[in-house]
Amino acid sequence: MRSIWNGAISFGLVSIPVKLMNATENHSISFRQIHLADGGRIRYRKVCELDEREVSGAETGKGYQDPDGTVVPITDEDLASLPLPTAKTIEIEGFVPASAVDPLQLDSAYYLAANGVPAGKPYALLREALRRSEKVAVAKYALRGRERLGMLRVVDDVIALHGLLWPDEIRGPEGVAPETDVRIRDAELDLADALMNTLGEADLDTLHDDYREAVEELVAAKAAGEPVEPEGEEEPGGGEVIDLMAALENSVRAAKGSPRQDDGEVADVHPIESGRAASKRGGGGGGTEKAGGAAAEGRGAKGAGPEKKASDEAREPAAKKKAAAKKSSTGTTTAKKSPAKKSPAKKSSSTKSAAKKSSAGKASAGKSAASESSAKKKTAAKKTAAKKSSSGTRRDASGTSSRPARTRTSA
Repeated sequence: MRSIWNGAISFGLVSIPVKLMNATENHSISFRQIHLADGGRIRYRKVCELDEREVSGAETGKGYQDPDGTVVPITDEDLASLPLPTAKTIEIEGFVPASAVDPLQLDSAYYLAANGVPAGKPYALLREALRRSEKVAVAKYALRGRERLGMLRVVDDVIALHGLLWPDEIRGPEGVAPETDVRIRDAELDLADALMNTLGEADLDTLHDDYREAVEELVAAKAAGEPVEPEGEEEPGGGEVIDLMAALENSVRAAKGSPRQDDGEVADVHPIESGRAASKRGGGGGGTEKAGGAAAEGRGAKGAGPEKKASDEAREPAAKKKAAAKKSSTGTTTAKKSPAKKSPAKKSSSTKSAAKKSSAGKASAGKSAASESSAKKKTAAKKTAAKKSSSGTRRDASGTSSRPARTRTSA
């Protein structure tokens, strides 16, 4: 580091030769003023107001202007003749706890280095005394033509000098605080404490200047001739606080990484239906189909009565069977209708068998109908012959008549 001032620390009768170096540096990007037409740099020139000509540095000096406009010239010799004991010395005035120094007074910071080998021991002595007492030293020093107030403290193994503003240079906070009386509730304080605990301690080493980095990227892009796309402007986060409690709660959620709850929005509530209610509402079509099927089965069972009588007529005398035979000989259409008479009778006994017969093909239905009609004819003929023979036998046994009974044919 390059020293900007050489002097000594006056610690009572102990003099410690030191060098003063800047402890901070400015990383701000500086710009030049240019002429927009041709890019030429614009410079400030020292021009005298009276003769309107440019003057050099050797022709310039210092002057004090009175409130009435009168200018009093002051030379460097005049300033050098003034008593300034701190011109080359940092005089320690006393020691105070670090908490006694108002941070508002802190100004520039410097490092003090021992100037030469002989200065090493008194330098280390002052450093260890400050470290063990846990105090800071208040001192006066002169820099850049004026006397200043400073504070000496230990930073690692180095003595640092912080420039301090004079107490009369600190302005009071009158008129800055809110004019109205504000009442803070305990619940709001609790939320503020929760937010502070959630945010935790700040790691100062990880903080950096985002704007400066953005400016550097902008300059590099324009120097390379690359197009620069403007980034979307963020909406200002400050302003009027409508609901302090809601703002604190949302801040705590955001700090914890949970999704933020939007103010003024109401969530849609959808009731959860039970399985029974859902089946009633969603399964209405199935229930209707089942009811329709049951009704159809009921109708089929009721309709089996007349058709059953028709089957019973097959067991009656031959005269009635002849009429049934005529109906069965009317062709294929009549033969196809005969299974319909039988299937309803069986539907009344079993629904499953009716479902199987209803799904059978038309060809098989026709064949089964023909075979069934022929079987009925044979059965009817045998029963008729048996009745005739039994009737003749009974009449012979009684002695009434040996002739067979006549069979009446009804039209």
